[in-house]
Amino acid sequence: MYYSKRNGVYSYNNTSAEYTGKMKKTIIITGASDGIGKAAARELHNQGHEVVLIGRSPEKTKAVAQELGAKFYVVDFSKLSQVRDLAKAIKKDYVQIDVLALNAGGIFSKRLLTDDGYEQTFQINHLAHFLLVKLLLPTLLKSQATVIATSSSAHSFSRLDIDDLNAEHGYHKWAVYGNAKLMNILFVRELTRRYGAKGINAAAFHPGLVATGFSRDLSRPLKFIFSSKLSRYFGLVTPEQGADTLVWLATHTPTRDWKPGEYYSKRKVTRTSAKARDAGLAQNIWNKSEALLERSN
Repeated sequence: MYYSKRNGVYSYNNTSAEYTGKMKKTIIITGASDGIGKAAARELHNQGHEVVLIGRSPEKTKAVAQELGAKFYVVDFSKLSQVRDLAKAIKKDYVQIDVLALNAGGIFSKRLLTDDGYEQTFQINHLAHFLLVKLLLPTLLKSQATVIATSSSAHSFSRLDIDDLNAEHGYHKWAVYGNAKLMNILFVRELTRRYGAKGINAAAFHPGLVATGFSRDLSRPLKFIFSSKLSRYFGLVTPEQGADTLVWLATHTPTRDWKPGEYYSKRKVTRTSAKARDAGLAQNIWNKSEALLERSN
């Protein structure tokens, strides 16, 4: 067992963990220190898979990792340098990645720029994950990996302007969050178009309205509803219920059990907004993201 720091990324490993079942997968989950990421990690661990946790909070991430006997990395997605260091560490530690779950995210009441110069909702929910996948692409291709993105029905709130991804011309937290969740769906569609024939299978999913700490930056009434026992009366689901489709996608066979490039809710393909079905927009977002990352490298 060890807890160390390399390239600015903290990691923990419990080498005593053993697995005696069949079809063990290596599953990496971002945003794994809380909410549906934590719930998914627990369930996948209980099924016998090797889970690798990525979280922002050292204390929370370490606590979950020690509970599961899992390796973890502490990374702040608002800093792209840490994402680059994370990719280096993962490539060194893992030659096989069966599933990469892009789950980290957040909604923020105020417009703030990251140290990289990007609006934080855009960077944390989309751009950092885009960068991570790009950097891990050789390993993902070799592994014939599954990539799962946590999106939301909030993608229908999107007012996406591809020339204003930093929301310089008007900021509304739900619209900006909707933009990011729309980009999650467009990303898996374009990832599938580009690399599906080469073995990468991707899907996005809606977890439902989950009663988690995700609500910390919402208005006081919404925060109360999300975090209290009243949540179930407003149709909110538990983290375990929210994680169900993620776990299902991670443990079932793409093309046989689910269709790559689609958006799921409750294990079923679900209709999206028209923008989320726009193949041209998906390509434009991909190209724009690449150009932004080249500029900030």
